[in-house]
Amino acid sequence: MKILIVDDQELVILSLEKCLVDLGYDVVSANNVSDAIKMYDEHMPNLVIADINMPFSSTSAFSNNSTESNEDTNGLEIAKYIKKTKGHSTPVMILSGNTSEDIIVKGFDLGVDDYMKKPLSLSEIGARVKRLIGSGNSSAVQTAKNKIIQNNCIGVVIPCYDEEKRLLSDEFKTFVHSNLGYHLCFVNDGSKDNTLAVLEALRKGNEDHISIYNCEKNGGKAEAVRLGMLHLAKEEQFNYIGFLDADLSTDFADFQDLVDTISNSNFKIVSGSRMARMGADITKESARAIISKIINLIIRKTIGMEFNDTQCGAKIMSKDVVEKTFQTKFLTKWLFDVEIFMRMKKIFGDEETKKLVCEQPLKRWIHADGSKLSFKDSLKIVFQIGHIAVHYR
Repeated sequence: MKILIVDDQELVILSLEKCLVDLGYDVVSANNVSDAIKMYDEHMPNLVIADINMPFSSTSAFSNNSTESNEDTNGLEIAKYIKKTKGHSTPVMILSGNTSEDIIVKGFDLGVDDYMKKPLSLSEIGARVKRLIGSGNSSAVQTAKNKIIQNNCIGVVIPCYDEEKRLLSDEFKTFVHSNLGYHLCFVNDGSKDNTLAVLEALRKGNEDHISIYNCEKNGGKAEAVRLGMLHLAKEEQFNYIGFLDADLSTDFADFQDLVDTISNSNFKIVSGSRMARMGADITKESARAIISKIINLIIRKTIGMEFNDTQCGAKIMSKDVVEKTFQTKFLTKWLFDVEIFMRMKKIFGDEETKKLVCEQPLKRWIHADGSKLSFKDSLKIVFQIGHIAVHYR
């Protein structure tokens, strides 16, 4: 039994391939409509599984001949080719996050045999494949439960400096095992301890979903994040790219909430805000709280926006923001978040930038040991804000 998988996101293809091979099926794959049609003719598979949001290849004659070419529904062109052009009965399964009733009906009108909405589990896909074409070979391996393909593919940069004893490896492993639409890029920022060895051990066996960007010298968090973001932006498969602190003071549940917000809106940046979770600290550390409020006031005046917490280490953004605002080094090691907003204002203008950025309160944020800046660092920040204000004026 042979299955053709068609998806332009490598994370999805790799996850589906492993699942179906484990179930005893032979698998071939393509990452665009044009190649998929060629591979269908070449391999004559027993089943085709295609994502609905697919590009044609840039040199494709199929796209030129199609009167309804639309990347949001191009996956249906594969079904059209198999069912209408070729007149074959080969089963076609469509995977999509598109819940439009018109699109679903159009797919079934073309002869689509099954339609699955993302997010979806690999075990469910396996069950539906078995229903359509029967079992694979007798040596099939049972698909693990709770392995989910998300609606989007997300790249996450995690800067690491001397995190050997703080890195929560088990939490990261558990997350990527279950959330197949995520790729974590750990940036080792010239650590002096054994962080790199810890990261290499974490990556072993998770190479598809974890990568390491190694900086030989410590350049500070801003540069580590910048290099990691640009590294991920080179890959076409990611719908959004973000960053997250290695200590997971913002956990993955909150980060997924940020992803849900940006994917269901026109925002280009969604940033976490810790303010709702910091009430307990204000009574215990009134001096620190006062300094934080002063710094926040200065930042708000500098960026010209009512943003409560620019410095939260959890943000998700569109790839074009990364490509436009991360190309050159940031002036400061800590306040690069402020610089991102200042650079956006230069590109999109003041009023449009306000419409493109969103601040979302975090539900679960906690202070991790050693994560707070010292009073001396807080004072330095005031001078750095002044430097930013002058530079981006």
